Amino acid sequence: MRTTLLGTVGVVLLALIANSAQTSASGSGDARDGKRLFERETFGGNGRTCRTCHSAETGTVSPQNAARRLGNDPHDPLFVHDGSDDGLGNGVTRMLREATILMRIPLPANVRLADDPGATFVILRRGIPTTLNTPALDPVLMVDGRQPNLESQAAGAISDHAQGVVPSAAELHNIAEFQRTSAFFSSLALQRFALGGAAPRLPKGETASEKRGRRLFEDLPPDPNDALKGICAQCHSGPLLNKTNEFAPLFIGLPIPTGTRFQSVGVSELNAAANPVRDFIFNPGPDQVVLQSPDPGRALITGIVDDPMFMNVNAFKISPLRGIRRTAPYFHDNSSKTLEDVAAHYATFFEVVTGGSLILTRQDQRDMVAFMKLLD
Repeated sequence: MRTTLLGTVGVVLLALIANSAQTSASGSGDARDGKRLFERETFGGNGRTCRTCHSAETGTVSPQNAARRLGNDPHDPLFVHDGSDDGLGNGVTRMLREATILMRIPLPANVRLADDPGATFVILRRGIPTTLNTPALDPVLMVDGRQPNLESQAAGAISDHAQGVVPSAAELHNIAEFQRTSAFFSSLALQRFALGGAAPRLPKGETASEKRGRRLFEDLPPDPNDALKGICAQCHSGPLLNKTNEFAPLFIGLPIPTGTRFQSVGVSELNAAANPVRDFIFNPGPDQVVLQSPDPGRALITGIVDDPMFMNVNAFKISPLRGIRRTAPYFHDNSSKTLEDVAAHYATFFEVVTGGSLILTRQDQRDMVAFMKLLD
């Protein structure tokens, strides 16, 4: 009798969860209008909708996706404006190779370009941030954190990238409401978490490789017998694996405050994407600092260049890892096309910042990737 009762309760709970997911998928009237605005409205601009750059499958655009779309429609609005090589609608080479757009970032009052001293903004090549999980679960928006909320993010994207008329406050609200529905979650566990449920735990892993990879992401103190234990968790902790933990980051010898959201992991420094490097002058004058970088990241929002803990200069938002297998390419410049590329980047990064004392072997990299693929 007890088994039957538990089985009945389980069926009822599953039905309730399914009904909740179905309701969340359609959303309120506001969210339904937001779906229309997100998927079909161009706001009188260049033909782009929000969906143009944020696919339902990945929340972003990859080179493979761009190539398919070009083959299907050479006039796809993805390739207009900042999706083109020159920003004027000519050429698709960069989009097919890197899937980056030309991002216009205002310069802080204390920053100048050495080659264009009168400039008030700079054009940078950046990937399109995924909309999976972020709208409902991550308050830090954009790779440099410059947008304070979903409404301002949508307004900026429609104005800058779609070249459209900024929607009304009600329309922006509805777009934000749609982005909080189940269509934007990579798993039911994350949807439940967004609704106030328990935070998802790290998967245990089934294979030996997945289990070895798990140890890199566990919130554990340093182990003198295993230098890699918890190394990824130093910057990928919390329910979404998107913030520093209490042990971060030991490899630079400086304690980073727990919960930090911006770090440099050498992406701009290594510049695998081969983006143009420019001289950024911070605090022009006798004590000025010249930063050579393809993209200074968070420093262009804060204006801070005196940064011993790598939280501003060439620093970017620590990406959530939930659903990561679906959101390629990776890093702010899309320089890593696969998770294998990500692991290879970190092997180089750790070797450089530790002077060769911390090495990720090929097997370590495979283990890291095997575990990341479990993170839904």
